[in-house]
Formats: sequence, C-alpha cells, structure tokens
Amino acid sequence: MTKLQIQKIIHNERSLLLAYDQGLEHGPTDFNLNNVNPDYVLKIAENGKYNAVILHHGIAEKYYDKHNATVPLIVKLNGKTNLVKSDPISSQVCSIGRAVKLGADAVGYTIYPGSEFEHKMFKDFGKLIETAHTYGIPVIAWVYPRGRFVQDDLSTETIAYAARIGLELGADFVKINYNNDFEGFKWVVKAAGKAKVLVASGPKLSDKELLQRTYEVMKAGASGLAVGRNVWQHDHPLKMTKALKKIIFDNKSVNEALKILK
Repeated sequence: MTKLQIQKIIHNERSLLLAYDQGLEHGPTDFNLNNVNPDYVLKIAENGKYNAVILHHGIAEKYYDKHNATVPLIVKLNGKTNLVKSDPISSQVCSIGRAVKLGADAVGYTIYPGSEFEHKMFKDFGKLIETAHTYGIPVIAWVYPRGRFVQDDLSTETIAYAARIGLELGADFVKINYNNDFEGFKWVVKAAGKAKVLVASGPKLSDKELLQRTYEVMKAGASGLAVGRNVWQHDHPLKMTKALKKIIFDNKSVNEALKILK
C-alpha cells in the first residue's frame, strides 16, 4: 500500500470522513425527510469537502457518480441489522471488485472481537486485505469488541486491544470508539502502531460534546474522525463541518470552533 493511495482519503495525516452506512445497521430510525435522501448527505459531503464519504454498495450504485464526484468513496463491504440480538457477526455483502467498479478509493469492514464468530470475521478479513491491496486500495477496519464475552467494550484496555487487532490483521486504518479517557487514549493510539486511528463520533452529542471529543482524540494522536448523525442530523451541517475542521486540520480550540456555530 503506497502513501499516495492512502492520501486519497487523508490530508497531512488528518482526515474527516462522512459516514452514511447507518441505514442498514439501524434502519431508517436515524433519518428525517431530508437526510433519508442520500442526495442530501452527498451534497453535505461535497460542499463540506470531506476526505471521503462512506456508503454501502446499493447507495453508491444508485446515488454516487464516480465520474463527477468530488469526494472520494469508501464502500462498506459487510453489514448486519440490529434485529438479531445474539452475538454479532457481520457478513460480506459486496466484493472488492464491485466496490472498485463503483469508484471506491478505499473499503471498510467491521469486525466484532469477542463475538463467538470472531474467527470467521478474522478469516474473511484476512482474505479481504490480500485482495484489496492487490487492487491497490486501502482498508479501514471498524473494530468494535462486542458479544457476551466482552465485559466492558469501552474500557481503555479493550479499546486498545481493538486498535491492536486492526494493526495485526493488516488494516491501514482502524475505526474505534472513544471512552473519554484522554490519557488512556494515547496508549490506544500507540497500540495501533502504523495503522491510522479514526474515531467514531458515536451517538448524537451536543455541539460542545462533539467538539470536545474531537479535540481530545486529535490531541491524543488520532488521525481524524468518521462522523455521521452528528453532522447530517444537525440543523446546520456545513457549519458543524467547518467547526470540526477547525480542530482537526487547524489545531484550534473547542471555544474557537464553537464560534462558527454561533
């Protein structure tokens, strides 16, 4: 994997991604009459000049125009619903070849360490890494420890383990959660080694909470944020985008970023 290929979705070691894969994972409950339309979210990605937008292949095929798009595409290759309540397993639903044909500059894949099915996800991810790197595109691993064997999925020790799993399995980026332990997250980033750390923005947060989270993870050494609901559910998504960018790319404070939203 060359630096040039990775830099399609990262700028000066910093990145802000717009995630819109929630429709499969959560159903339409996250959406309103505006953001249920993928065109609405893609406009935010383009006008906000995000480093990339994350879509499942069905949305990408019907809404993303690889010939005219100004925002790089990340295709999520596996997924599940929240209807099944047993230990999680997320199966591959799109091939890398199809993702490339749709214009993908990178692909993503979720792994649930601690699930009784982790061995299958590890095996599938290993094959995926080989194929993706043969195509010359980077892989983002969503690494979320879950299942009845996981005592505390938000402990610093567990999140650091998740980051290390991503590195050990060959991911170019690891997307993990943040548990508000600033000092501990420095260890999490170290555990990820040369795999770049992206943090999920998580559930709906207040403006200040989201910006504070962003500030802390960047100071701890993360490469950026993958944000979804906290932007496209926002009353002023482009203003929130600018505020996030102030912290991620310009190293500004939370208070300086908040001024953009006032």
